[in-house]
Amino acid sequence: MTIMIEYTCTDDVALLAIDDGKANAVGNAFVEAFEACLDRASAEAKAVVILGRPGVFSGGFDLKEFQKGPEATRSLVAKGARMLLRVFCHPQPVIAACTGHAVAAGGFLLLASDTRIGIAGEFKIGLNETAIGMKLPVFGLELGRARLSPCHITAAMVQGQLFDPASAREAGFLDRVVAPDQLKNTALEHARVLAKLPGAAYAANKLSVREAHIAAIRASLNG
Repeated sequence: MTIMIEYTCTDDVALLAIDDGKANAVGNAFVEAFEACLDRASAEAKAVVILGRPGVFSGGFDLKEFQKGPEATRSLVAKGARMLLRVFCHPQPVIAACTGHAVAAGGFLLLASDTRIGIAGEFKIGLNETAIGMKLPVFGLELGRARLSPCHITAAMVQGQLFDPASAREAGFLDRVVAPDQLKNTALEHARVLAKLPGAAYAANKLSVREAHIAAIRASLNG
């Protein structure tokens, strides 16, 4: 699988355009490329936009990596968890431009981002761990508790319900839903607005609001 994350920075906004030609699966190479882009954004930008490929934001962890065995699975999940925690803690505004399906790790990436803008269409968004017989890891539980609407947590996290974009907005996976041809420009414009906010205050308030969830995730990763 070819991992492609195209990085550009314009008007203080770093754009991370993810397109592996398939499902934008989160594998080891994906995590490494993504983290390298965040490093660049930290030095060059004041806000970050994460843009998926047409029809797919991310289909989740790379199952081919999981097929290598339990140790490879544990290693990738831990690596992905640290990447998601970094997004959740990133001092700059992070805007997810959800171009379509976002399931499992794709759903977690939405929950970790600050503002989530999706598109109208027949797409599935959510956490399917229960449906595939998996227990949610601590990082997934904490991201869901932090961002999902309380009245949708059972459906989303216990029953494995997948939502269309409109209901994903109600559940808390998305903040806005726009027409497909408006997504990229809407996300970039929102990022430019947020980039003008005082950076130190934004970072401090983000960490303060999310402090308990961040602490629980870190404890699980260090345990």
